[in-house]
Amino acid sequence: MPELPEVEVTRLSFADAIQGASVVSAYLGKPLRWPLGVPVERLADQVVLGVRRRGKYLLIDLSAGSLLLHLGMSGSVVFKQDIGPAGKHDHFELRTNLGTLRLNDPRRFGAVVFAESEADPMVRKLLGRLGVEPLSDTFDVADFHRGLQQRSAPIKQVLLAGELVVGVGNIYASEALFLAGIRPTTRANRLSRPRAAKLHLAIRDVLQRAVQKGGSTLRDFSNAQGESGYFQLEAMVYARQGAPCRQCATPIRMLRQGQRSTFFCPHCQKP
Repeated sequence: MPELPEVEVTRLSFADAIQGASVVSAYLGKPLRWPLGVPVERLADQVVLGVRRRGKYLLIDLSAGSLLLHLGMSGSVVFKQDIGPAGKHDHFELRTNLGTLRLNDPRRFGAVVFAESEADPMVRKLLGRLGVEPLSDTFDVADFHRGLQQRSAPIKQVLLAGELVVGVGNIYASEALFLAGIRPTTRANRLSRPRAAKLHLAIRDVLQRAVQKGGSTLRDFSNAQGESGYFQLEAMVYARQGAPCRQCATPIRMLRQGQRSTFFCPHCQKP
């Protein structure tokens, strides 16, 4: 599943190119996770004001509303002037005078939803409970520690939940916990202020480096220009079970937490 870095990399790869574009028409194919909410004709003649990100959602701001786009489990977008005919798994297109934005989603777990404003009930449902953006100035270490003290679940599960800090998905939670030296099974409320501060710093560091590397391409992720990511090549623990730790040579272990694979070094990461 594309995580925060992949979504941010996707945004950066087409946001400037589509800004100011006039929508000519839109196309909606097979049903996605949620309905668009309006007839596709409603999108015509609008102007693209900009592209933002909230968690794993892309927000395409139009002159009269916004499109919330989620990539789901296997989705990706492309933005091109000469894009060719839609294929079997191309389920949404926003055609503009500057090019066409196309969503490809083989598993159809993604979504494109129109909202007139952020007060729309669907926007509140999708974005209302999301935590603080980890790459923003609002990600405060003291608030982060206070939030951890109120949660008794394993720290990996707390990060994945997205209610305290948003967008730290499976790959980057494993990597940040390794960098902070924290065992993923450690209860969140057991973390001291210094350990919480170390994790806070590790989250920001891992996500920033992932964005710089173009995200992680484990299967078929690519940005809107068709470029793959390379962060997975420098992963310290993710998907490296049985391989020697890059710091101490202890074999990396894998366990299941909430039906998700978790990777850690039993020597470098302490309970």
